[in-house]
Amino acid sequence: MGDKMKKNILVVDDSALMRRVICDIINTDSTFQATDVCRDGLEAYEKLKTKSYDGVVLDVNMPRMDGLQLLERLQKENIKATVIMVSTLTRNDADVTIMAMERGAIDFITKPTNIVEAKGEDFKKKLLSVLNAVLTTRALEKPARPAARALPKAEPAAKASSVKAEVPVKRTRTTGVKNRLIAIACSTGGPKALQDVVPYIPKNIDAPVVLVQHMPVGFTRSMAERLDAISPVEVTEAQEGDVLEKGHIYIAPGGKHMEVKKKTMGTHVIALNDMPAIGGLKPCANVMFESLAKTDYDEVVCVVLTGMGADGTQGILSLSQSKPVYVIAQDEKTCVVYGMPKSIVDAGMADEVVPLKEVARSIIKNVGVK
Repeated sequence: MGDKMKKNILVVDDSALMRRVICDIINTDSTFQATDVCRDGLEAYEKLKTKSYDGVVLDVNMPRMDGLQLLERLQKENIKATVIMVSTLTRNDADVTIMAMERGAIDFITKPTNIVEAKGEDFKKKLLSVLNAVLTTRALEKPARPAARALPKAEPAAKASSVKAEVPVKRTRTTGVKNRLIAIACSTGGPKALQDVVPYIPKNIDAPVVLVQHMPVGFTRSMAERLDAISPVEVTEAQEGDVLEKGHIYIAPGGKHMEVKKKTMGTHVIALNDMPAIGGLKPCANVMFESLAKTDYDEVVCVVLTGMGADGTQGILSLSQSKPVYVIAQDEKTCVVYGMPKSIVDAGMADEVVPLKEVARSIIKNVGVK
């Protein structure tokens, strides 16, 4: 069975070459070993029924039983697995990958388009960093924590504005603020987390929402369409020149940076740009937050959800120099990766730290409905 200390990974892919490449990458890292391989979902299902793995690297597209069907079967039979999808950049795979998050997959990485890419540093780095972020976080969840006090059940959106903040607010709030904007940042685990936030924001929320999720080109469109289908608010992939409207969520397109620019007469528009990636990130949340300093919004409600790294912290710090901000961070226990929110908390910027299922309520409480 090999080294007990190493985390066991199951690799599921119908291409022998991809199985080999992924296993080789996994085995170069001293914390992991590729314990078993399967050619399709059916073989993987047979394995997962009897054996548990620390992680599963799962291809989207396979004969007999594809990744989505496997996830559905695991969900139905309540078989627990920590799954990372491997997806091509095609429109169809992107759609399916977003659906996979609803079926329990934790995150995804994009598949190399050729053998040179497959054996390149980039793919290796991406795969190992996601595995490391997700599986080391998962490992920390094992020890039982003292039971937290029961949280009140989330109330329907209409009543939520009467809920009192549990946390003393450290900055003085501007009272009588008419004009707010909500700005959300997330990364690893984000596509899944957003499904617990966006559908619970009411249609008549009294602010527009801008959102940066680190994601490759194509996937943001699939995610926007999927969230739009299951949410009362309108959700679209942002386009150059979009005029910001309340009750609408604008998602930064993969492969572009997104800013908000002030136009005449109190209107604001989306401006996209092609500046280089910042720290490997494009879109980068810091760019979005920094752009808000020059807008006419009276206050920005900033929300930072699960993700690797610290994107968002600098941007919010810099924004807070010129504008009132109210900052909501997702708590450690409900994050897939407690990186971005931790950075906010460590910087002393969080007004509230809440579990994922409370985020929407906290937004509503701070913004109100019109």
